[in-house]
Amino acid sequence: MRIDDASLRRMRAGRTSRILVTGGTGFLGSHIAAALLGAGYRVAVLARSTKALPARARIERLADWHGLDEEARRRLAIVEGDVLETGWAAAAAEAGADEIVHCASSTAFVERKRAEIEAANIGGLRNVLDFAARGGCAFFHHVSTAYVAGRRTGPCPEDWVETAAFTNVYEETKARGEVLARDLCRREGLRLNVYRPTIVTGDSRTGRTLRFNALYFPVKAVVYLRDIYLADIRERGGRRASELGIRTAEEGRIIMPLRIEIGGGGINLVPVDHCVAAFMAVFEDGIDGGIYHIASPAPTRIEDIIAYAKRFFRLEGIEACGSEAFAGRPRNALETLFDSYLETYRPYMQEARTFENANAAPMLARRGLVCPAFDYDVFALCMAYALDVDWGSKLFAR
Repeated sequence: MRIDDASLRRMRAGRTSRILVTGGTGFLGSHIAAALLGAGYRVAVLARSTKALPARARIERLADWHGLDEEARRRLAIVEGDVLETGWAAAAAEAGADEIVHCASSTAFVERKRAEIEAANIGGLRNVLDFAARGGCAFFHHVSTAYVAGRRTGPCPEDWVETAAFTNVYEETKARGEVLARDLCRREGLRLNVYRPTIVTGDSRTGRTLRFNALYFPVKAVVYLRDIYLADIRERGGRRASELGIRTAEEGRIIMPLRIEIGGGGINLVPVDHCVAAFMAVFEDGIDGGIYHIASPAPTRIEDIIAYAKRFFRLEGIEACGSEAFAGRPRNALETLFDSYLETYRPYMQEARTFENANAAPMLARRGLVCPAFDYDVFALCMAYALDVDWGSKLFAR
């Protein structure tokens, strides 16, 4: 090991440990950077400039969104660069990196983007690991995903994955990335924590989020279709809506005959506030290195998500059903269209895996951390915020 337990604990207690965060302009990465700063740590964020904004402006905008105070901002350094390249290493070394929290990755699923996904999740990770090995880093914190478990069913332990069966290229590259991190850290004597969250949603207390995919995407698709046909009813006499059986009802409700095919299981949702709190618990207490799931103890049933959506968006006619329902009555045009929106996320809505947390549980229990149930109140907060920022398009327009 490059650093002994006592020295690491002293650095942590004195908040002298210098932490480099990659992916700090992303959803989970920015939350983790903000939490580390809020806990008093010195944080450098690796960020790239875009055509719209330079790196510093991107970070400052996120600091405003997270409500960081001036004292926290004084402990924040910005290192401009892209994990796909290596030119940032000198600036990062100057800022100092006793520990690295690697959040940067591509979360795209589709095979046609394989080259892009591999570049980020393998090539980018390799660049950061190489920097860690050369720069005297003591601890590498790798943010992965519980879905490296792949196509297996049943209990998934907090252990290295041995499978070649994955649902998509995202899962595959994240699993390969874990092995890459494990092998280099063993070789170089770096401590390694691997964090495996499931699907992260908005804050359970406020609904606030920076990302509107996963759970949000199919819900947004239903709302989008509702609004198209509601406009047809109000502005054009409703001929197209009538062809699909869509009509308005009492008290402003709209009836949409939409059967949504579901299998067994549900969807494993973790609000971002719990995810970050769990990360911080493991970050501070898991100093020996290990693998840690951050998951809900029980998936949310898709039937419940549908009921929440119907209640919140004042919809009728939407129902969950099994595949046998389509044998006698094939999908209508509305169902076919919605099904195409759902295809990418379908495997995560039929969760047949349970994510064991024997490693993480004691650390969370010491802090009284329990994953909030994703009930209607949490759903309503998340959707209200999504509407308030127009599903992210007006996120910073205020």
